[in-house]
Amino acid sequence: MTGFFNGIATAMITPFDKNGVNLEEFGKMIEYQIEGGTDALVVLGTTGEPATMTEAEKESVITYAVKKAAGRIKIIVGTGSNDTAKAVAASVRAEKLGADGVLAVTPYYNKCTQKGLYEYYKAICDAVKIPVIAYNVPSRTAVNVLPETAEKLASIPNMAGIKEASGNMAQVCETMRRIRGKMDLYSGEDFLNLPMLAIGGAGLISVASNIAPKLLKKMYTLVQENKLKEANEVQDFLLPFEDACFVEVNPIPVKAAYNMIGFNAGVPRSPLTELEDKNKQILLQAIKNAGLKTYD
Repeated sequence: MTGFFNGIATAMITPFDKNGVNLEEFGKMIEYQIEGGTDALVVLGTTGEPATMTEAEKESVITYAVKKAAGRIKIIVGTGSNDTAKAVAASVRAEKLGADGVLAVTPYYNKCTQKGLYEYYKAICDAVKIPVIAYNVPSRTAVNVLPETAEKLASIPNMAGIKEASGNMAQVCETMRRIRGKMDLYSGEDFLNLPMLAIGGAGLISVASNIAPKLLKKMYTLVQENKLKEANEVQDFLLPFEDACFVEVNPIPVKAAYNMIGFNAGVPRSPLTELEDKNKQILLQAIKNAGLKTYD
């Protein structure tokens, strides 16, 4: 299927405090995204640190996000696992709690075959009626969705697209060629947002848009208007900031960035650590250079 969402989706962080998930602050972040023109929110994706959250915390985040969004913005829930049964159960729960769609990362650690990937996504799609987006990020999972597998996945009725974060543009172009008109391609690499849109990507699932949603939406809109020169200017302006958002492993920098612009994001959960001091200065300067107000 195509057309589930076009535009900008933010891969949301989860703010924590000493009591657990800080839902009040999460609500402020959701409003910030809506005001910034974001089209969808991904909650409990990699950036949201679900690996260190309890099932009760995950359910509270989904429930709160759906209620807070109140239909103003699509809520997509991260449900992937290295256990197909768990991924199916998480997807069913997300649908019951009101999610508009799910984003399922490829099974990690197990290193399944391409046939295993197809069966994994087929099981998820068969279990729910809402749209399903595959998430290809080999650097984290050691599994790569090959273009021919993506093409096969596109035949599943509620398979809505693939978030591509392989970093391999030759592969991305071949995937786009095979799925064009059958399911959508979403950029999962902020530094490749513009080229992925230029080959026909439907949108971005972005980490950087946590902090700069208006700028990411501006770049997306310019591409849709065929103003590639202006879109390149925005992308050139954004690249140093986007690089700084990954100065350490995601979501360490973007969580620190939220704190820098006036939110109470807390700190990452162990085994992730706080951003190192030397990198705080790099990130802070990048945020200022992007024209964003800071509270340093």
